[in-house]
Amino acid sequence: MNPVILFILGVVFVAIGVAVSIALHEVGHLLPAKLFKVRVTKYMIGFGPTLWSTRKGETEYGVKAIPLGGYVAMIGMYPPNKEDGSVRPSSTGMFQTLATEARSAAHEEVGPGDENRVFYRLPVWKKVIIMLGGPAMNLLIGLVLTAVLLMGFGVSMATTTIAEVSKCQVKAGETVDPNSPNCQLTPAAVAKLQPNDVVTSFDGKPVTSWAEMSGWIRASAGKAVQITVDRGGKSVTTQVTPVLSARPVIGDNGQQAKGADGKPLYEEVGFLGIGAQTAMVPQPASTVLPMAGENIKQIAGVILNLPARVVGVAQAAFGSEPRDPNGPISVVGVGRVAGEVAAMDQVPLQSRVGALVGLLAGLNFALAVFNLVPLLPLDGGHVAGALYEGARRRIAKLFGKPDPGAFDIAKLLPLTYVVASVLMAMSALLIYADIVKPVNLFG
Repeated sequence: MNPVILFILGVVFVAIGVAVSIALHEVGHLLPAKLFKVRVTKYMIGFGPTLWSTRKGETEYGVKAIPLGGYVAMIGMYPPNKEDGSVRPSSTGMFQTLATEARSAAHEEVGPGDENRVFYRLPVWKKVIIMLGGPAMNLLIGLVLTAVLLMGFGVSMATTTIAEVSKCQVKAGETVDPNSPNCQLTPAAVAKLQPNDVVTSFDGKPVTSWAEMSGWIRASAGKAVQITVDRGGKSVTTQVTPVLSARPVIGDNGQQAKGADGKPLYEEVGFLGIGAQTAMVPQPASTVLPMAGENIKQIAGVILNLPARVVGVAQAAFGSEPRDPNGPISVVGVGRVAGEVAAMDQVPLQSRVGALVGLLAGLNFALAVFNLVPLLPLDGGHVAGALYEGARRRIAKLFGKPDPGAFDIAKLLPLTYVVASVLMAMSALLIYADIVKPVNLFG
């Protein structure tokens, strides 16, 4: 298929996946809100002008023009003026006006019989459940997609089938013409091992994984051992003597490790001269949670260091610094990565679809973790406000003081607008960087 068409299909696949993830995130808020009898007036996907909407019961469901988020509108998000129960009138000072306007909007749809259906009257634990419903939904989606990836598509792993047999022994960084007299045959070439041979035993031990056999080869330098392969249905046994050779030291990340001086590390180990074929191997269910946990850990690390990471993106976008492949990217960057993955027609279709599923899983984990940051307008900010309300009520009760009532989170709106402005600026920077200097994930 045309690479351009594949690229577009990859972008569309992820765009639909992101839209569905956002819609389900809002469902995570909607369901517990309705369960706790809060009146939900709107469930909207996107922002800006409404493209389509329909009303079911007391809730309007719709889609808006800018598909970059969504929201659930609940009545009574902010408590009224506790002195007289009314909306406090505007006065001097922008901060006071912002809180007043937010409180007024939160009460404009409160009608007769709704007094006990407002959000601010809920117990703290119900508020927390409603606000955590969105991130929890994204975590669930991420877990399901991770399970589909690992158990359905599998992960690319080295098999016990030989992909290639090196003819010449070479040192790191060197090349030797296989037809020149300087070509010293590898042990595998001497033993006449062939591509597509399936290794079944090494030194009398059954071979169940390539990694296990690689360890045996590395430990067998200078030792003559028997190796048995399945060649076209026939068992063939021959003798090999691994030679001592400088091989790369592989770190925990699967890449070649480097020393304190930044130079690649090598170690003298046994070398045979064979490479493995890879295949997508389904994994057991027990691998899903560890994989998801590692994914979440990496995302949390990026978010905790977000200011420094964003500075790095700015330096790359407006200077000569390279982009960090593990740094943050925008929706534009995600779409480009998805398109590039889909267009890699030299990679099996199963692997490409699996990579796109994994990308969507990572996006959902990122949505969940980012929304837990305890700053408004993020879900974590509302959770923090509810927990503060519960703490001060408990402290008041402990010291025999009157119940201070619901915490007026509208007073934090000035900070909310500052945070929202920073987030929009950061998003604009990431989009710009992903256009002028995109992350290179494929070398």
